[in-house]
Amino acid sequence: MLIEFTVGNYLSFKDIKTLSLEATAIKDNPENVIKKGKYNLLRSAVIYGANSSGKSNLIKAFEKMREIIINSGKHSSTDELVIIPFLLSDETENQPSYFEILFLMDGIRYRYGFEADKIMVHAEWLYENKGNKENNLFIRERDKIDVTKDFEEGKGLEEKTRDNGLFLSVADQFNGKKAKQIMKWFNDQNVFSGIQHEKLRHLTSIILEDDNLTSYIMDLLNPLSLGFFDIKLIKFDKGEKDQVLTSHNKYDRSGNVIGKHEFKLIEQESSGTNKLYDMAGYLVAGLKTGRLTIIDELDAKLHPLLTLAIINLFNSPVHNKFNAQLIFATHDTNLLNNGCFRRDQIYFIEKNNLEASDLYSLVEYREADGKKVRNDRSFEKDYIAGRYGAIPFIGDFSNLFNHGKSSKD
Repeated sequence: MLIEFTVGNYLSFKDIKTLSLEATAIKDNPENVIKKGKYNLLRSAVIYGANSSGKSNLIKAFEKMREIIINSGKHSSTDELVIIPFLLSDETENQPSYFEILFLMDGIRYRYGFEADKIMVHAEWLYENKGNKENNLFIRERDKIDVTKDFEEGKGLEEKTRDNGLFLSVADQFNGKKAKQIMKWFNDQNVFSGIQHEKLRHLTSIILEDDNLTSYIMDLLNPLSLGFFDIKLIKFDKGEKDQVLTSHNKYDRSGNVIGKHEFKLIEQESSGTNKLYDMAGYLVAGLKTGRLTIIDELDAKLHPLLTLAIINLFNSPVHNKFNAQLIFATHDTNLLNNGCFRRDQIYFIEKNNLEASDLYSLVEYREADGKKVRNDRSFEKDYIAGRYGAIPFIGDFSNLFNHGKSSKD
């Protein structure tokens, strides 16, 4: 389970910023908190901000860290890492980017991170905490790697690590037990865009190929009242695309069901229904296996009540029995006023006057008098009014059509 993610000097993030899923001491929505030993972790977090504020960049940062970790072993010594630092400052443009993550796995808290630019890994570290003390497993500073007795699987692999490769990946390649577990944790997480959702369709289709698993997809889609009562995948020979069909009731003039009619999903169902189908496999996989799911633009093409239904699945101890977590970016301010989020689940991103992204939660925000935001505030109204920042500044359009006209016109 994710505890926190930190990024610095990457894309629009100049300074180090952290998104935490560790619950604070507030009493709001206790059902949204997962208790794992001494840790209290949030089931979900929502990110708000104006266009170009950095919402997508935060998600890209997590995706980039995961991508580098998973693919490190596949690179050659001449490959460049595609890492873009904060380019709008001479202080950072030639410095490495910073990534760190804290997560809970099998009751042990791990802290892993690295600093890297497109040419090399400048630093890398791994710590574990089994009780009240954090123990170092290894620390890397450029080409020097210090491995402790608690990470015996890494002994002797220091010289086998490329400048542009991760030591964790090398330990995994040599079948290190802890390294394999950590690599699997990263591989299991789902990160995707709610706009480019067509790329996700294959997983839902794979699940539909198994009759025993199809019910999971329908259990997710049926309560959303999309109009159909069944869905099936038609497999064709090579050269033809598989077809997904939805089954709708057919009625007589009196409103009695007299049969069914099948629609082609892609051609005859709405874009919102297609998006829900595309995402269904990953949402089911997350909920059924307890994975972290991160979605950019979750609300795109969806009615607010459908977006809310998905969030409620993750926030529900009844439906989310395996403690999956959801992080998503959205512009849907309706979600702020329905009582589904605690104040520490609501995050805002905005750019400062130097065009660097800042990240803060509602529970961290302080009013003009220095006090915290009360739980009985109208979060949506206050946010739209600019009380918490992270909204677009709309300029004056009064002269929009006056260019080229004389003052006499």
